[in-house]
Amino acid sequence: MSKIDHSLFSAHEHALEKEACPECGGLLQMKNSKHGPFLGCSSYPQCDYKRALHHHGDITKVLAGSDCPECHSELAIKQGRYGMFIGCTAFPDCHHIESLAHADKTDITCPNCKSGRLVQRKSRFGKLFYACDSYPKCKYAVNEKPVAQPCPDCGWGILTEKKTAAGLRLVCPQKSCKYKSETF
Repeated sequence: MSKIDHSLFSAHEHALEKEACPECGGLLQMKNSKHGPFLGCSSYPQCDYKRALHHHGDITKVLAGSDCPECHSELAIKQGRYGMFIGCTAFPDCHHIESLAHADKTDITCPNCKSGRLVQRKSRFGKLFYACDSYPKCKYAVNEKPVAQPCPDCGWGILTEKKTAAGLRLVCPQKSCKYKSETF
């Protein structure tokens, strides 16, 4: 039988230290909310001091020579609640952000605003969808891959590819239109 190495289970010295609240001097304790764990004052509600345990938007690397298109400050790679992204270093004065993964642009014009292009995006759950690159002015989005072909029934600017058990079909994304092509 092997011996257990108790040094593997020892806690750090600072893990058992109690931290005082900077506002009232009470003890800080770990609390939970829908946004995750945080340190809060034990004298709540008399003292409402709180501090996040993790920081969203932490700068990991400033991109030297980069230029924010909105305020001309430098851009940086940041860590957010949905992963890594590129953001302006002048935040919160400037809210410019970009995705680290370059979006796959299609040559399909947005059928809703007719000025933007449909771009492939990924939801926070990892599912792909196609949305107008003029967001937030235009909030048009479809879940299936768009095809630059107008609907023969209603005239909507695009159709989408839908995989069915019978095969691939072109379907009108408009809920009011029931157009479905034959499988191919």
